Amino acid sequence: MKLTIAPRSPKSRSFPITLDLVGSPADVKVETVQAAIAKKFPKYYPDRQRLTVEKTALETGKTLADYGLKDGDSVSFKDLGPQISWRTVFLIEYGGPLVIHPLVYYLPKVFYGQAFEHSWMQTVTYWMVMLHFLKREYETVFVHRFSHGTMPFSNVFKNSAHYHLLSGLNLAYWVYGPWNAVGTKLAERSDALVYGCIALYIFAELSNFHTHVTLRNLRPPGTRVRKIPRGYGFDLVSCPNYFFETLSWLAVSVLTFSWAAHLFFVVAVGQMYIWAVKKHKGYRKEFSDYPRGRKSMFPFIA
Repeated sequence: MKLTIAPRSPKSRSFPITLDLVGSPADVKVETVQAAIAKKFPKYYPDRQRLTVEKTALETGKTLADYGLKDGDSVSFKDLGPQISWRTVFLIEYGGPLVIHPLVYYLPKVFYGQAFEHSWMQTVTYWMVMLHFLKREYETVFVHRFSHGTMPFSNVFKNSAHYHLLSGLNLAYWVYGPWNAVGTKLAERSDALVYGCIALYIFAELSNFHTHVTLRNLRPPGTRVRKIPRGYGFDLVSCPNYFFETLSWLAVSVLTFSWAAHLFFVVAVGQMYIWAVKKHKGYRKEFSDYPRGRKSMFPFIA
């Protein structure tokens, strides 16, 4: 069959082109079309392509017939630009705080112009943050199975700013400063508060890890299979991983009582809630038997 690939942009010099594909529309899969385009133009590898029919994106695993395409029809092509793997993006995002926090914590003369002894609150907060992001790096390498292989490289800088600036430099600078050092009024914390925050943090981090393992086990290696998640946390909300991460940062926010921690908490929870609502709607749309009693992110609330 013949399929015309038309450019989304009228300025394109490479398109339109017509592909001669073997088989009928019911036989030709979307990835076959992507491979044919990549063979003709190597720089447009499949992850860089977006093919659409009347604003509907063509998904791999489906055939052209699934979209009502016939011999001689056309689809629109958009170049998504240079891509980077999601795994690499996550490593870069979480790596920022892992570099920034030790620098600010261990080099006070560089950042504050003086040496001082860190308070218990500062030390506990430091290890909370470090262990959180070390866990995230471990999960990125050994746990997560990504439904989307890549994202535009240009988005790395925007995505990283959230972690490198808000939970990295801003949080570290205002929490580890001399105003929170040993002997200052701001550093005073009761044992009950400190140990309570540590207990909440440990519970939340372990629970978050458990939900990530549950999600991993739903998707066989090398596939993009989607199933209804069930079990610990998922009986109440669609995204318990976001809920438990909220509890982790709540522990940090309460322990430090710093405006920088509060700011990151509000921004992070707000963003996670937006993601949770989107995922929740996606589950309900995709699965007719999806549990109706589940909320998006907060049990019994929303």
